[in-house]
Amino acid sequence: MTAFERPEPARAPPRKGGEGNSGTLASEKDRQPPRASKWIGVCFVAPLLAFLTIVYVVPFLGVAEWSVTLPKPGLGQYERLAADPLVLSVFVRTFRICSIVTALSVAAGYAIAYVWVRGTPAQRRLTELCILIPFLISVLTRAFGWLALLSNRGLINTWLQATGLTDSPLQLAYNEFGVILGMTHMLIPFAAFPLASAMRSVDERVLLAARGLGASRLRIFWSVFLPMTASGVIGAALIVFVFTLGFFVTPAILGGGRSIMVAELVWLRMFQSPDWGLGAAVSVTLVVIVGVLMGALFRFARPALLGGAR
Repeated sequence: MTAFERPEPARAPPRKGGEGNSGTLASEKDRQPPRASKWIGVCFVAPLLAFLTIVYVVPFLGVAEWSVTLPKPGLGQYERLAADPLVLSVFVRTFRICSIVTALSVAAGYAIAYVWVRGTPAQRRLTELCILIPFLISVLTRAFGWLALLSNRGLINTWLQATGLTDSPLQLAYNEFGVILGMTHMLIPFAAFPLASAMRSVDERVLLAARGLGASRLRIFWSVFLPMTASGVIGAALIVFVFTLGFFVTPAILGGGRSIMVAELVWLRMFQSPDWGLGAAVSVTLVVIVGVLMGALFRFARPALLGGAR
């Protein structure tokens, strides 16, 4: 052996249960059926399913039974629901208000989510505070706060009359305007979350490529950024629309009984008049509509709910 030749290092014998058997053990684990993990998942989910069944499904079945048994068996309450102009007008008003609130909430939520995701650190922190703080205030408190602002003797009308801009108070509350304003304020955070999730999933390299090809900021937003966040827009719209269908406190306070929505109609039929059959039929119809919308939500907007990626 010369001075420039290196002796070959001695090879250590394979250790028992060490690296030599790791591939074999891994392959044996892969071949094992995942029954244990499946049963563990079932054990975790079963109590929740049982709780939801007892709390929601069983009472709903009882309400559905009322709708076809009160005051007499049959589908008379559903026929009455389809022919009663008062009930139909309440459904039309509800869908009109829900559509307006959804459009306003998604538009405002999109702007807020854009600043939250793509703003400076200071802007992001301020936006987070503006989104999270309203969750600490109850719906009832916020509704009465808007009533203090919008009523005839509220802060806005008092200021307008004091400055001479108006001679008489404006009708800002106890109508659809007050209901829409209060509901939009409460639902903007719910629209911002799925929109922010969709915006965070946008690949920054695509935007840089569009910028490198000479596209303006407005063109990049309309042609690249907005289409890539379309799933978030759909998800936010469906979430807000489903929430608005069941609103009760805000329309009751800010509407003052002049802008009755479906949830308030159910309460009136159940507790203000002995018409439980019609109230139950309206409830079942509303639940079916919500179920259809939730199915559409998970069908078309699943990427936004799961983080923007499949």
